[in-house]
Amino acid sequence: MCRFASVLFVSLTVVPVALAADGQAPEIERETAPPQAVGAAHTLRQIPEACARIEGVFTGQAEPPYRFSVKQTSPGCQPRARLVNADEVQPDPDDGWLLNDVVRIPSAACPSQQAVARIWRKPAAASLQTDAQGRARIYLDEARAQADTGQVPQPELYAAQLRVEGDGCD
Repeated sequence: MCRFASVLFVSLTVVPVALAADGQAPEIERETAPPQAVGAAHTLRQIPEACARIEGVFTGQAEPPYRFSVKQTSPGCQPRARLVNADEVQPDPDDGWLLNDVVRIPSAACPSQQAVARIWRKPAAASLQTDAQGRARIYLDEARAQADTGQVPQPELYAAQLRVEGDGCD
């Protein structure tokens, strides 16, 4: 889990990110979250498919004003999707990425400042086939044969672009 969080921490730093979703409405519509106090850890977004939750905290400092981290939701959770580094994949609608969600969390100590998380989703290339009972069945021998030939189906991907918007407060 430590490696999981450290890989994603690079993309979760507070830097300006080019907004590739100008004019694109997110799949999930939500209101701005309630203001959060300095030092109070809060969940920005849970991604159950990836067994992950993105947690943040306003620091009250000029640099960085906000810190993000990725936490595993449960030790026994089996991910059906992957949360990847947004800086590496560069989510782009032309490459099949969909703007899934935009989460805005204002600072209680500085109302003009807010943390903004843009969550992108890239659907899996092929969905699992279902049987007559509507269940997806994976057979070990078939899965091993696919893996041996390099035909492992890619899971759904999620990427988070996180930054702080607004003026800093004194």
